[in-house]
Amino acid sequence: MQYLSINGNIGLFAIINYEENFNKLVKFMVQTIQARNVALNDLETHFKIEWVEDDQFFREWQDDLPEISDYEKQRLDRVKASYRNLLKHPPLLENSVKMVVLSPFLDLADFYLAPFHVTSEKSVEIVDEDEGVIVRGQLDVLALFQELWVIVIESKQAAFSLEVGIPQLLAYMLANVTGDRPTYGLLMNGADFLFVKLVKREKPQYAFSRKFYLFNPGNDLYSVLSILKRLGELNVGNTV
Repeated sequence: MQYLSINGNIGLFAIINYEENFNKLVKFMVQTIQARNVALNDLETHFKIEWVEDDQFFREWQDDLPEISDYEKQRLDRVKASYRNLLKHPPLLENSVKMVVLSPFLDLADFYLAPFHVTSEKSVEIVDEDEGVIVRGQLDVLALFQELWVIVIESKQAAFSLEVGIPQLLAYMLANVTGDRPTYGLLMNGADFLFVKLVKREKPQYAFSRKFYLFNPGNDLYSVLSILKRLGELNVGNTV
């Protein structure tokens, strides 16, 4: 699958492969969707994507997770304290989630180092209205590597839930899934974190992790970092 950006709009060129006995003709279904307008219903209608609630489908966020060092825990405690302090003094800074929360994760997970390569896609504006007040934000898309995509929801009012980014993330994952290898995603808005797994199969199927919340007792950021490291390990294992 491939994606193409034209004037800020993302065209998804979905190639759906129906195989019988491993050697039948490949049938193509090509559909273009503007990412800024994509809805979950669009993905279900055009790409037959299915939500899987089987706990065994997405074990990567639970099994064989690496330990977090005391130094990493201290760093993440500072991230939590820093973001909480930002929230006390609205409006938030531009790109505050990427600067204060995401960047330390990428550093601690070694995603700034080879063989990984972080790239950034076009931002998509999101708008909501609350009691007559227009609230604006943006979805920033980053590719940490071929099998892991991150959507960061930025808003000066910290008003948007993760749900607003789910169709966008699934669209990018659908456009970049390769063969039978799973593709992973992370949605984050500063306080909330949600992992997603997508597998092509006969029909694309996806599932969610539980939601991690910055203000839960303890520090859920430890778990988020551990899962990111595990997904990085799986990607390296698939490329060697």
